[in-house]
Formats: sequence, structure tokens, C-alpha cells
Amino acid sequence: MYKYVSFLILLLALINCTKKEKSDIDISDISVKFDVNRFDQEFYTSTSEKLPELKSKYPYLFPAQNHDSIWLQKIEDTDEQELYAETQKVFSDFSSEKEQIETLFKHIKFYYPNFKSPKVITLLSNVDYETKVVYADSLLFVSLDVYLGKDNKIYQDYPNYIKQNFTKEHLIVDVANAITNVQILFSTDRTFVSRMVQQGKKLYLLDAYVPKLSDAEKIGYTQEQIEWAEYNDEEVWKYFIENKILFSTEQELSRRFIDNAPFSKFYRANDNETPGSIGVWFGWQIVRAFMQNTDTSLQEMLQMKNDEIFKKSKYKPSK
Repeated sequence: MYKYVSFLILLLALINCTKKEKSDIDISDISVKFDVNRFDQEFYTSTSEKLPELKSKYPYLFPAQNHDSIWLQKIEDTDEQELYAETQKVFSDFSSEKEQIETLFKHIKFYYPNFKSPKVITLLSNVDYETKVVYADSLLFVSLDVYLGKDNKIYQDYPNYIKQNFTKEHLIVDVANAITNVQILFSTDRTFVSRMVQQGKKLYLLDAYVPKLSDAEKIGYTQEQIEWAEYNDEEVWKYFIENKILFSTEQELSRRFIDNAPFSKFYRANDNETPGSIGVWFGWQIVRAFMQNTDTSLQEMLQMKNDEIFKKSKYKPSK
């Protein structure tokens, strides 16, 4: 009996290791080098005398058609200075964020040895939340004024579902997302299930690149929204099947179930109790099921067609 129990414990341990091995990796020997340039601090403390030097250092941030007077007016603007002051309360020191970015870059380099760490440039974008982080090959622009905390007075006019992730902790998720966006091949398959899997690929990359973050942080849900998705997955999946949604090419389905929104749209009285973008969550679970049920590398999965991933995933709701 003792030997039998010991064997079961060993077997369970091996199964556990197998499930984790694709994301539980050793990056201790991986080296990455990159600079963080605090353009926000340099710009908003600049003067007319220092401006030429700043323009020379960051030519890509100063369109040639704009006269120096425009930049000086921006620097001296009361609202701009207030935004800068609020940002400095949170990000006067960027060292912990740099450590997070370094860890992220190491994970990416583990999977893609030729990955070159971009120079990180912090700036303010007047709360342009649609382009919080921009990755352009050798440069990574991070708009710090979108991460001051969802309750910051600057965001008082923004809806909750938008400012929910305006937090310091979400910055690393958006940095990772900016990079994954260029690693995912464009898909011409417009079926709803393909669109879900396309989004699921991005989230699975977050599983690999930022494995220590919670599922809620990765997808941008609250913990309650994660619990709703897990508890109701069978009912939602049944809804997709009964309404013949999975293989539909109707574009409206993206607005209802994939795009960022306060809730998903089943056209039921209790829709406002659901998390938005529920299709993204399902796409994530499909890709996770595929990777767990097949011997496929991360790079191979990214090259595969979305419908093939769905078919081979053998995905079923958890209940």
C-alpha cells in the first residue's frame, strides 16, 4: 500500500511538472541590456535654452513642422504641468518597473534568442489609453500618465471599464502586449472561433512571458470577473453553440464578445453582470487546452491556423 501511494504521489508530481514546464522556465543565465530614458522628466523640466539639445536627442518626438514655441507652450501649460506632477507622484522612481521589464525581456529572449531589447522611453500622452504602449522595433514608448491608479482624480470622467486597468501594476502587461502584437501572424479567417483563438494566442504569450502575474492581471479582469467566467463557462459555451455563433462570420460578434466593453452582450436582462470581452477569455482557454493536449512548442503554435488549434484543442468547459 505504501509503495502504491508513493507511486501515485510521484505520478501526480510528474503530471504537475508536465503542465508547468511550458511556462516555468529558468531565465537566470539570460542577459539583456537596455536603457530607460525618462523623456517625461527631461521635457517638462526643460527650458528654451535646453530645448535644442532635447530635440537633438529625441528627433522622432519632435515633428519638424512644429515651431519651438509650440513645445515651450506645452511645457508651460498649467494642465500639462499638473499631469506631470501627478505622474511624478507615482513614477518619480522607475527602478521597480525597469526590473519587471528586464524580466519580461529575458522571458521573450528565452523563446526568441534573436530578440533585441528595445530602448524604453517614458512620456506623457494626455491619457491616450488606446496607445498606452507603442513598440517600434528598437524603441518602446510608455505613456506613464495612463497608470496613475484607477481612482486618480485625472480619470474621474472615464468609465470604470476603461480606467479599471489604469494602474501601476498593469504597465508590464501592456508592455508585454505591445510586443506580442507584432509576434502574432494576421489571420484572414473571420469566423468567430478564429477571432477568439487569435486573441487567445496573445494571452497565451502572456502566460509564457509574464508567468507570475495572475490571470486577472493578464486579461485585465477583476478577480470577480475571472470567477464569473470560470463559473459560467458551460452556460456561455452552450449559448455559443445553440445560437450557431462559433463559425459565424458576422462582424457584430466582435463588438458583442471580443472588443473592450463594460459587459458582454447576450441580449439578456442580466448582461450587465457579465465581464466584457468574454470571447477573449474563451480563446485563451482554447489555446491553453491545445497546448496542454499536444506536444507543440510556443513558436509552432503561433504559426498554426486558428481553426486547426480549435479542432485539436478538444476544448470543453470546465464543468
